[in-house]
Amino acid sequence: MTEPHPHNPKHDPSPQLVRKVELLISNLLRIGVVASLIVVVAGLILSFIHHPAYLHSAAELRQITSPTRTPWHTLTGLIEGLRHFRGEAVIMAGLLLLIATPVMRVAVSIVAFVVERDWVFVIVTSFVLAMLILSFFLGKAEG
Repeated sequence: MTEPHPHNPKHDPSPQLVRKVELLISNLLRIGVVASLIVVVAGLILSFIHHPAYLHSAAELRQITSPTRTPWHTLTGLIEGLRHFRGEAVIMAGLLLLIATPVMRVAVSIVAFVVERDWVFVIVTSFVLAMLILSFFLGKAEG
């Protein structure tokens, strides 16, 4: 990113700006992953607090890890589970945070390209972000 700007030679971003953007993206990824880990671990702890039998009974644990069991497959179900401090819902929220982290990285990249006035990359990266968001809304899992 420190070479002359290929699409707009009049505007070469300063090395300080490039470094700030790189640090912002790096910190975003790091914080997103660590925050998601903390949320998932908190959800695990809540699950074992609410259901101590999971620690001692293989049958009980199989019940919660069964692929046919999907209580948090809707946003309203997830929000309801979070309201009641259900461990599984907290774990799902942590996983959603983990999934959202690279998507946020793409969004931050768009802002960086706007600041750099690199319109070709703004368009390409905006298209990538739109496809990511569209895939979340259109995609569904069959179980």
